[in-house]
Amino acid sequence: MKPYLVSFAVGLLVGVIYALFQVRSPAPPVIALVGLLGILLGEQLPPLVKGLVAPSSPAVSWLQHHVKPHVFGELPGRKENPRG
Repeated sequence: MKPYLVSFAVGLLVGVIYALFQVRSPAPPVIALVGLLGILLGEQLPPLVKGLVAPSSPAVSWLQHHVKPHVFGELPGRKENPRG
């Protein structure tokens, strides 16, 4: 979670610098980011519907095992140590 907070803080700082120099940000408009969020969440609907229509086996947590890794990606430092 810390890298996300650092990224947000740096982005905020860059936004302030852009405002001080009165420059427009090259970032996409908010409506484009909302569209991307819709795409990301929409990708999760077909597996959810499949699971509801024809459940193959009881899932412990569909959100935990399918949605969370795709939406949030693999968080840094969460990999298991291959050496044991």
